[in-house]
Amino acid sequence: MDAFFLKLMAAAAVATGASACGQRGGTAAADDAGAVSDTLMMLVGSYADASTEGISLYAFNQDDAKAERLGGLSGISNPSFLTVGSGGAMIYAVGEDAGVTSTVNTIAFDRHNRAMTLVASDTTGGGAPCHINLASASGRDTHVITANYLGGSATIYALGPDGRPEGEPVVIRFSGSGADPERQDRPHAHFATFTPDSTRLLVTDLGTDRIHVLPVIGGRELVDAAAMTDVELAPGAGPRHIDWHPSLPVGYLIDEIDGNVNVIASDSLGVVQTIKADSVGAQGSGDIHVSPDGRFVYASNRLKADGIAIFAIDQATGRLTHAGYQPTGPHPRNFAITPNGRFMLVACRDTDTIEVYAVSGADGSLSRVAGADIHVSRPVCIKFIEQ
Repeated sequence: MDAFFLKLMAAAAVATGASACGQRGGTAAADDAGAVSDTLMMLVGSYADASTEGISLYAFNQDDAKAERLGGLSGISNPSFLTVGSGGAMIYAVGEDAGVTSTVNTIAFDRHNRAMTLVASDTTGGGAPCHINLASASGRDTHVITANYLGGSATIYALGPDGRPEGEPVVIRFSGSGADPERQDRPHAHFATFTPDSTRLLVTDLGTDRIHVLPVIGGRELVDAAAMTDVELAPGAGPRHIDWHPSLPVGYLIDEIDGNVNVIASDSLGVVQTIKADSVGAQGSGDIHVSPDGRFVYASNRLKADGIAIFAIDQATGRLTHAGYQPTGPHPRNFAITPNGRFMLVACRDTDTIEVYAVSGADGSLSRVAGADIHVSRPVCIKFIEQ
């Protein structure tokens, strides 16, 4: 969450909207003849007024990096972060407004008719939701969760059989502060994810230098908030996003303020290594992802020396060593790696551009793909739709 968005944003009416968008997509979608296609469906969330297109849909070819715009959706104020439901029939987006107008939004996605339709907007009960995730069981999405930056809270809605939030939400409010009097004067929940065994919900709290750990119990409430424990991190760290290794028992946590990457054990959640991603003290580290083959970790840095830090992963321990640095356009926020690992797409908010990089399978280095930039207003989040 940036200082600009810490200011109160004007309330905006949320209206339904639909447009031509989408076709069958995924990691390896099959066409009518049975051949395998390398074309993925790609969603982009952004900062936008509700009257303008905030979610865009593209076809992206993960073989040649060619993109084609297919459509978009208006009607949501600041749909900055997205997640895709199981099977791709539902999309969920935050409405990252500062106060009571903040929302969790349910969007029906009809690939056959190429249509996105906003079907529900529900209050989060916490300002500026900046991340959204889903809980699933028995092949069905059961809950939608938002991390609310200004609310210092997490909101959990149970989902009905139609995929829409139903009933009143559970709002879990955190308390405390951190070492930085300006940026950590109160809790700032930034990200919600589950441990690889799905037994615990983790909420990173930039404001208190903690990971809140909530046991998963199922039912409408999903977690036992009364049994919450905390993992305490270094003072002034500002924990932000986590990504898990696909096969090793470790995860990788990026700190926004101190610019560190922490290697954490997936069972104990203890920190086993800390290594610098931001070496210039920009205090704006953003996103983190493990390559699909589990060999490299990438972390974005903003505000100074904007770019992507590259780390090689020790395949025995999961520990990291520096492997390089790729400068990007200003303010690289969320980024995504194609399922085949060949390309990285970086959302550079301040240039209205998604930059496309080829990923070297040999050393993890990145190289800009000429002519492949995707131009979209104030991009924040990139999500591929799985088959």
